Amino acid sequence: MKIGLTYDLRSWYLDRGYSMEDTAEFDKQDTVDAIDSALRKMGFATEPVGNCFQLIDSLSAGKRWDLVFNIAEGLYGDGRESVVPAILDQYKIPYVFSGPVIMGISLNKHLSRLIVSAAGVPVSPGMLISSMNDVEKCSLEFPLFIKPVSEGTGKGITEKSLLSSKEELREMAGYLLGRFNQPALVEEYLPGREFTVGIIGSGENAIAIGGMEIECRDNLPYSVEFKENYQIYCKYTPLPGDFADECKSVAMNVWRALGGVDAGRVDVKADRNGRICFIEVNPLAGLHPVHSDLPILSRMSGIEYQQLIEMIVNSAIERHHLKS
Repeated sequence: MKIGLTYDLRSWYLDRGYSMEDTAEFDKQDTVDAIDSALRKMGFATEPVGNCFQLIDSLSAGKRWDLVFNIAEGLYGDGRESVVPAILDQYKIPYVFSGPVIMGISLNKHLSRLIVSAAGVPVSPGMLISSMNDVEKCSLEFPLFIKPVSEGTGKGITEKSLLSSKEELREMAGYLLGRFNQPALVEEYLPGREFTVGIIGSGENAIAIGGMEIECRDNLPYSVEFKENYQIYCKYTPLPGDFADECKSVAMNVWRALGGVDAGRVDVKADRNGRICFIEVNPLAGLHPVHSDLPILSRMSGIEYQQLIEMIVNSAIERHHLKS
C-alpha cells in the first residue's frame, strides 16, 4: 500500500512572507519525518505530497495513492481544514482523519457548541459576536472569556481574553474582529481545572485512551505562546482519577455527536460547580512526537508514538475497508 502525506509545512509559508502567528498551526519538518518513519515501519511505501497547492499539482500530474495521511490545516477561511479532505473526496482517494463537514464544524467553535449542546453535553453559556452591535446585546455574567470563533493552537488568546467588564469586552471584541476578520465567541468563564482527552477510533469503535490536566503559569489562558513554550509556562499531568470518568464520558459524547473519526482531542474545563464542560474539539490534532498534546497524553497512558500512529492508520484502513 502506498500512502501519501499531506501537510502544511511552516517553513514553506514563512519563506513566502507569512508571519509566525499566521503559521502557528502549521507543522515542522520533523513532524512529517516522524509520521513518515512510523508509516514505513508499518511496511508502507510513502510519498510526501505537501499542502493543498502541491496536492492539486500532484493530482494534475496523475499521481494517486491508496491512502492519504492528512494533517494539512489549510490557510484561508473557516473551511480551510476542509480543503484537502474535499479535494481527496472528489478523486475518491481515502484518507486518515475526518472529512470536510466535520472539519469545518469543529473548527467553528460556535457551531460545534450548538451540536454538542443539543446532544446533552454541558457547555458554558455563550454567544457569538459578529459585529460591535452584538456587544451591547451581551447579557452574560462576568467574568467572560473571548476568542476567535475559528482559530486553533491558541491563536488570538492572551491574558486579555479574560474579561471583567463591558469595556474590556468592547476592546477585545473590536481587536479580534479586526485582526482575524471573523466573529468572536464569548462565554461565561469556566474557573475550574482544564483537561484534554485523546480519542482513537470511529463510531462505536472509538475509545478515550486517556488525557492530561493542563496547568498554566499564574493561571493564565492556554495561549499560542504557552503552547509553543509549554516546558516553561505549563505543567502537564495525567488525568486525575477523580475527574477521569467524567472527562472521558464528556469527550466521548462530543466525539460521537460530531462524528469524528480515527483520532482527535477534546478539551474540557470545570465550571464553578466542578461540572465538566466542553470547550472545543480538535479532529486534526497535532502529531509532533515530543511537543504535541495528543502524543504527550498518549505516552502518559502507555501508548508510544509508533503505536499511536498504528492505531490511527488501522482505524482509517478499517473504516475505508482497505487491505493493508
